[in-house]
Amino acid sequence: MNETILLIEDEPDLLRTVVYNLEKEGFTTRSAGTGAGGLELALQGPLPDLVLLDLMLPDMSGIEVCRRLRSDPRTATVPVVMVTARGEEVDRVVGFEVGADDYVVKPFSIRELLLRVRAVLRRSVTDSTSSDDRRLCFGRLRIDSAAHRVWVDEDEIVLTALEFRLLLTFIDRKDRVQSREQLLDDVWGVHAGITTRTVDVHIKRLRTKLGKAGHYVGTVRGVGYRFSLPTEPAI
Repeated sequence: MNETILLIEDEPDLLRTVVYNLEKEGFTTRSAGTGAGGLELALQGPLPDLVLLDLMLPDMSGIEVCRRLRSDPRTATVPVVMVTARGEEVDRVVGFEVGADDYVVKPFSIRELLLRVRAVLRRSVTDSTSSDDRRLCFGRLRIDSAAHRVWVDEDEIVLTALEFRLLLTFIDRKDRVQSREQLLDDVWGVHAGITTRTVDVHIKRLRTKLGKAGHYVGTVRGVGYRFSLPTEPAI
């Protein structure tokens, strides 16, 4: 296995419990009790394969930590699972808006946490080892599938692994309406705690990152989304 998990958590008892169980399952762990310490560890040595990130930290919010991880090209694609006692939908939405890949609410069972971690890692590994080596052009977009790189006109944009997978799914099914349920099944893999609202949040984020090509992702009210070239230029 040998994947490295970075834990950013300020509750010592919980941290010890999670570290013990992750290492028992064969993971390597690094840990920090503050956001600043976690950000520093993320860039020391080999990048972690996944970050388990508490939302409530003593020096800065987990939201800010996730935002900084996503804004740094070195850590922009590292999967992030938020772990927090705040389970209201608004908190999940904000977490997903800044680029979290999944969200686990305290109190949680270790079995549930391990399932979530494995699911996110499996998705990440599948994306990074894909045999898809296409180079695609679609309107303003250029995509190098093998290198996981995307350009809008001449500007390269940084997408997380999940955002990249979502974009490729749209392109493979261009001009066809995709329901939120279809996208959850094919891009995320449906499991407890993930709702169709998650799709809306990630598509909003993807549109923003795509900039001048963001309007290629059209909303079909009451159904889902369609990825296509507009017949009229965007205003």
